[in-house]
Amino acid sequence: MTKVLIIEDNNDIRENVIEILELSGYEVYEASNGKEGIELAVKHQPDIVLCDIMMPEVDGYGVLEALNDNEQTRATPFIFLTAKAERPDIRRGMELGADDYLTKPFDDTELLRAVESRLKKKEIHQLFYGQTPEKLNEVVSKKDGLEELKQIMQERSSRKFKKNQHIHYEGDRVTGIYFIISGRVKTVKLTEDGRELITGIHKANDYLDISIILSNDTYNDTAIALEDTELSFLPVEQLDRLLYLYPDIGVKFIKLLANNIQEKEQRLLQIAYASVRKRIAETIVRLLNQHSNDGKSIKISRDDLAALSGTAPETVSRTLTDFKSEGLIDKEGSTLHVLNFDKLNRLKN
Repeated sequence: MTKVLIIEDNNDIRENVIEILELSGYEVYEASNGKEGIELAVKHQPDIVLCDIMMPEVDGYGVLEALNDNEQTRATPFIFLTAKAERPDIRRGMELGADDYLTKPFDDTELLRAVESRLKKKEIHQLFYGQTPEKLNEVVSKKDGLEELKQIMQERSSRKFKKNQHIHYEGDRVTGIYFIISGRVKTVKLTEDGRELITGIHKANDYLDISIILSNDTYNDTAIALEDTELSFLPVEQLDRLLYLYPDIGVKFIKLLANNIQEKEQRLLQIAYASVRKRIAETIVRLLNQHSNDGKSIKISRDDLAALSGTAPETVSRTLTDFKSEGLIDKEGSTLHVLNFDKLNRLKN
């Protein structure tokens, strides 16, 4: 059961908070002054501390400083309960390491949301920085462990990239693995004559740079946002730690990597041996299966379609014109509407 310590000298407020928390399933410890609160925190190791500022014996700032000085309690989430909401007071508390403020009076919803939010962030932090290995083991041992790992990565800090913004370049030293929260990303390599060859198009809920699991020296391609994109990031040193301690995660990633390699091999065979019509048909069908929201249309530029199918942009234009005249597709700007999927799919085969 999750343990909460409430340090508050006002009996009515303290009892009200205890009642709300206990009804929500928390185990609650209480203290009426700062000194007693410090002693209970060290003794019971609560998962989170709620603390008033103005108290006898030791005030809230003193409590926070004392807990920060103790190795066993310094990482415990700490929320101030206060009637003082002046900026200098908030600033002082944040500088000491407070995680949040609740200004009195507050209702049960505000209290529970604040507690749950801080506990969730603590769980995420511990999961990725090795402080609760049993929790990580619980996640990855489940059948859908990789899906839960995706959910956790979505809760990490994220970075937004504008359309056509580079995420990393081929040859850059690897710094970590990316997870796409929203948007789309293409990975590309340049041929000797300067042409762009797309090695993959990745959508929301995909991982980028899975190959660094096997080789984490430098990125082997360039990643570019195809549209406004939001990414979560896991530093390589933390990924290494996870893979070392919990091979189950590595197994799941390697399965993704194997599928990725198989797909690239099939594309290379298509480029090497198939006709232009078959290559472009195959690329459209694959994009439709993987990236279409309605199963009927995709948005891709002529140049990107050429880079994916291993042909020239001019050839793509001529072939799309042929497909349109044959009633296979319709074209509106950079959006392709597939009118006869079965025939297009037979053509690629």
